[in-house]
Amino acid sequence: MNKAITEGLQLMPPPFADGLGVWSSGDGTPGSDTYDGAANAAFVPADADFAGCLEMQKTSGTQQLRYMGQTPLQAGCYLQIKARVKAISGNLPTVRMAAWAGASGGTHVTGLTEFGASVTLTNYGEVVEVTAIVGAGQRGGVDMVWGTAPTYAHVGLDLTGPSGGVVRIDDLEVVDITSAFLRDMMSMVDVRDFGAIGDGITDDTAAFQAANAAADGRTVLVPAGTYLLSGGMTFTEKVQFEGRVTMPQAAIFSLTKNFDLPNYIEAFGNEQLAFEKAFQALFNNSDHESLDLGGRRITISEPIDLQAIVPNITSFAQRRHILNGQFQVTGDTAWESDVVTSYATYSASNSRTLTAVGNIANIEPGARVTGNGVGREIYVQSVNLATQEITLSKPLYDAEGTQVFTFTRHKYVLDFSGFTKLTRFVMTNIEIICSAVGSGVLLPPSGLIFHMKDCWINRPRDKGITSHGTGCQGMLIDRCNFISDEGQSLAQDRIGIVVNANANDVKLRNNRATQFRHFAVLGGSNSTIIGNHFFHGDTATAGLRTAGILITTSYCSTTITGNYVDNCSIEWSNEHSATPDFTTGFSFAAMNITDNVFLCDNVAPWFGFISIKPFGTGHFIGGLSVTGNKFRALESNIDQVDVVDTTFAPLDMTRGKDVIFEGNTFHRINVPSYNPLVLEHDQNTAASTWVVETGGQLPFGGRARVCSSVVATSRLRTGANVTRWATPYVDLEQGSSGDQLHLNWEEPLYGDVTVKVSMT
Repeated sequence: MNKAITEGLQLMPPPFADGLGVWSSGDGTPGSDTYDGAANAAFVPADADFAGCLEMQKTSGTQQLRYMGQTPLQAGCYLQIKARVKAISGNLPTVRMAAWAGASGGTHVTGLTEFGASVTLTNYGEVVEVTAIVGAGQRGGVDMVWGTAPTYAHVGLDLTGPSGGVVRIDDLEVVDITSAFLRDMMSMVDVRDFGAIGDGITDDTAAFQAANAAADGRTVLVPAGTYLLSGGMTFTEKVQFEGRVTMPQAAIFSLTKNFDLPNYIEAFGNEQLAFEKAFQALFNNSDHESLDLGGRRITISEPIDLQAIVPNITSFAQRRHILNGQFQVTGDTAWESDVVTSYATYSASNSRTLTAVGNIANIEPGARVTGNGVGREIYVQSVNLATQEITLSKPLYDAEGTQVFTFTRHKYVLDFSGFTKLTRFVMTNIEIICSAVGSGVLLPPSGLIFHMKDCWINRPRDKGITSHGTGCQGMLIDRCNFISDEGQSLAQDRIGIVVNANANDVKLRNNRATQFRHFAVLGGSNSTIIGNHFFHGDTATAGLRTAGILITTSYCSTTITGNYVDNCSIEWSNEHSATPDFTTGFSFAAMNITDNVFLCDNVAPWFGFISIKPFGTGHFIGGLSVTGNKFRALESNIDQVDVVDTTFAPLDMTRGKDVIFEGNTFHRINVPSYNPLVLEHDQNTAASTWVVETGGQLPFGGRARVCSSVVATSRLRTGANVTRWATPYVDLEQGSSGDQLHLNWEEPLYGDVTVKVSMT
């Protein structure tokens, strides 16, 4: 690069032959004395070595020579000032090139070095070349490092040493030698050329900004060094890092043209810090929609509070996406759960609030709540210190009054809980290796459509994905793998939960989870659970099993289709209700369980694949479809596939409607279940009342409440073997359990009939 050529800059001072009126004996500024008519200076038109030159006698301690014209300086441009000098007579002086640093308005930029290396003349008549380089950057060979404040110079030289000697000076030259410093001028702009120091102390923000502005499509080079940036920096051009950047936590560092984690790692030298700065930029620049981790592993020693990284933002509603990388947990004490016990008061009339909470300052949002009458996966959504109140993620089913609650705050690799609301956040191809030390992801307290796809959460200590509020509304989890650290534990002893949700419209699709306590605890409605495989088995003989899917809302409007339910159950409860006794509504309704594979082995015979657990009295089934499923037990039979957990209350089987249990297959199930149920009854002796047993085949111990047909399949005969064409009337809900039918005939008959009976 040569600015004199490319931009027509006038760098060269005029020759001495043009007159000495523009050559100052001072600093070169307007009004300073010149050598025109001076007694100690004259122009020599002919010299053996110089075509024309200035002859000067040294008469002062530092004899100055400065061109009074302004030689322009541009950031990124390096100028060499050069003169050829020879001693003629008298004392031999020392020569150095020099310049005066000027800024706009003719002001002097002080505090700068304004001369180059000194050269002592040793022989008369010997031509000596003296040079110095002036420029913005602190580079090897630059004599006068001026930064970007000066915009012009008065160039010249100084004679120092003994006075009295006479020298001759050839015309001064000023040339652009920037190309000597830049490795590839067509593609690189070096921040040092714009005044960056890189000592970790000097603020290099202005130099970075100037280099970026000058790049104009080229790459900005940050060479070796440590560069302090006191404020934010947005690069609109590509950047290549050899050195490192340091800056305050709140300052934003944005790489708009090469925005990915590897470049941030190059810039900051630390993986976790690099991720934090990149995440900060992701939320603070509209040019960034996705953060590509570049396949890099980020080793983290403590939970990442993602909102603390972007303290200027508490709510965000634009789509943001991180992808293609791995987080690996190290450390120990930083990941220990914080446990607080405290008295608090609960009232069902204010069903999601704890009041008069003691020790509330130590209770954090996101803490899991346990205590008497507290359902599974209840969390602190928010804390109000002023009123000593806690807002809960869900109501408590039986906690009226004052009691001691325990609040356990697990530690998460990615903690979004500091945001008040976060909408449309996506994670793709991310692996979180929790190392049995930390948990995976804590969602924000509110928001929409958190989406995790093609991700792995490996060996979480307690939780995979936790919702402590409604940040799970519309959550999508697709094609993810969840691997437990509790594979050697018995199923009933495990604590790990893959995901919980409190809000509606959750989609769990094509995921795989192994050996957790629960795969999903869902407290909302309208959930879709499709194509997942969740395995919760262990090595025990006649072992216990836990729920793979736990639905905690009675009217759930949920579809469970095409899953592989492996050594676990689907449990349906109403534990997230402040008034668990049935009063009005649909009770347990709107559940569709279709085309799943159910498999178990080495389980207790009373295990059931589908369990309903009422937490209050008066409940019934108001809508359930179980169709097209394959139920199979290995090693030993189980009694039946459907059970009612009566720990708190039974179901009211005298009522209910819309229960369909058909098209399923049963292998090693002692009593298969059907509704409607088709029975073949063989009456061997003549009787006017035939007792038809359903044999427990109506689901959930259902009662024989409907008979839709009775068809004779053999000749109906009297005791005297006389054929009768007869029709009975039916008594429903007979027997102690109401699961029998009585067929009543006009006279005693015997024969065979097929009966179609239903529990609803």
